Amino acid sequence: MDKIVFGIIGGGWRAEFYLRIAKELPEQFEVSRIFVRDEKKARAMERQWNVRTVSHLDEFVNQMDYAFVVLSVIWEANPELIIQLSNLDIPILAETPPAPDVDGLIRLYKSVPRNAKIEIAEQYLFQPMHAARIALSRSGKLGDISQVQISAAHGYHGISLIRNYLGIGYEDARITGQKFVSPIIQGPDRQGIPRYEERKDSIQQLLTLQFADKLAVFDFTGDQYFSWIRKNRVLVRGDRGEIMNQEVSYLEDYKTPVFHELRRVDTGHNGNLEGYYHRGIQLGGEWLYQNQFIPGRLSDDEIAIATCLYKMGLYVADKGNSFYSLAEASQDQYLSILMKEAVETGQIVNSVGQPWSSG
Repeated sequence: MDKIVFGIIGGGWRAEFYLRIAKELPEQFEVSRIFVRDEKKARAMERQWNVRTVSHLDEFVNQMDYAFVVLSVIWEANPELIIQLSNLDIPILAETPPAPDVDGLIRLYKSVPRNAKIEIAEQYLFQPMHAARIALSRSGKLGDISQVQISAAHGYHGISLIRNYLGIGYEDARITGQKFVSPIIQGPDRQGIPRYEERKDSIQQLLTLQFADKLAVFDFTGDQYFSWIRKNRVLVRGDRGEIMNQEVSYLEDYKTPVFHELRRVDTGHNGNLEGYYHRGIQLGGEWLYQNQFIPGRLSDDEIAIATCLYKMGLYVADKGNSFYSLAEASQDQYLSILMKEAVETGQIVNSVGQPWSSG
């Protein structure tokens, strides 16, 4: 496929992920221009990333030298920009979530053209280990998947994993939840490692979501994104086997259990001279996931975002399909909002069909 050229609206922390990917993989991706209102910030970005910036939206959209736009702005600004750009027939890859509340989600979904090419950059299902587990859960080896326990991402990110592991669409959910507060020593954050020891509150959300005969357990604290001492956990259960983090067990037949491990394959360790990058995830002799961005030195999250960019490039060129639609993102954000309600009220909350529920 030809190089994927895209523009960016926004100049914050998240936008820099896309810039790093384009810098690391210049043969595959190129940022043609960035729209940043703050001219001082724009000049700094030009110096740091060697990209063109504009400070007026009209200039950004009227000189369309890109295949699609990456929309990386604050939640509240997302809906109006999605509506505006989609009505100009500009394809959009928008950062999560598409709107901050249910009313905003409904208005957004009803306001965009039905043929608009709008995808949401939900990256978690494309992170290598999650992608490998999802592939395994869909392979049939574990049988019919009935339960997943996710402690890996907050809110709508966690819901996107739950739906993909369980293989469900827009089914209604019965949600119960609570929170638990406990102490933790402050760890790293977006600004880096802490400068001194500080004890703070860690807020844990514990929820169950029942989709007819399928169950999801959501368990997460925000500390897990950066913490050295709070790890992620994933359990996927089917009637013939299960995945517990990287351990896999399943039945070859009713009397023959098989035990494997999801093995991460990275290069550049010890005496390996291939370079430093992630190659893929194996189960026994089978590749469940292979990184297509070799030899780029990307983190797992950057690999996942690069996957979104690649899939979006195929989609707008009519060479690929929708991969995480506005409807899917709206459903995940809707369930995330209901989870918050369940935790805050202590009451059972039931989801109902929404305008996007037909997909």
